[in-house]
Amino acid sequence: MPNPLGRALRNRHAGHHTLVWANPDLQAPETFTLTSPAFDHGTPIPERHRGRLFGANISPALTWTAPPAGTAELVLVVQDPDVPFGKPATHALTVGIDPALHEIPENALTQPSPISGLKHGKGPLGRRGWAGPMPIASHGPHNYVFQLFALDHRAKLPDTFTLTDTLHAMTGHVIARARLDGTYEIR
Repeated sequence: MPNPLGRALRNRHAGHHTLVWANPDLQAPETFTLTSPAFDHGTPIPERHRGRLFGANISPALTWTAPPAGTAELVLVVQDPDVPFGKPATHALTVGIDPALHEIPENALTQPSPISGLKHGKGPLGRRGWAGPMPIASHGPHNYVFQLFALDHRAKLPDTFTLTDTLHAMTGHVIARARLDGTYEIR
């Protein structure tokens, strides 16, 4: 049965212009590529990676080509710009990704991460680590934008960092970036 609230808000979206990707202070060449074996760019994210209020939130595996020379750290921000109000919902905020890595395995965006050095900032519902898609039923398809930034220095952030802290640490230090978009819809 359709959700009347989702249908009423169908034409309301924060918008892609509100993504971290659109921040003028974080513009850089797209000189490396981000992909996932779970889904192709622009296609639906599989159900197994859907968000859960309780229980497992299984993050998809991510892979990328080599970032440019001089990369000291990678930062991953996953956002939903299709939320009906305010700013995009942040579904993952991860710093400390070693540029020598070329992948994050499935479910490695958990808190704590099985990958040494990864740190997660707070996302929706105060969760650290992956919080999978949970759009409003009947609101239509939502985009989930995986944004990977190559920094020329290591972001020195407190253990309880936020997206605002991360953006401040990234400003003036992004030397390249890569993007992967997936979709998810609850009818």
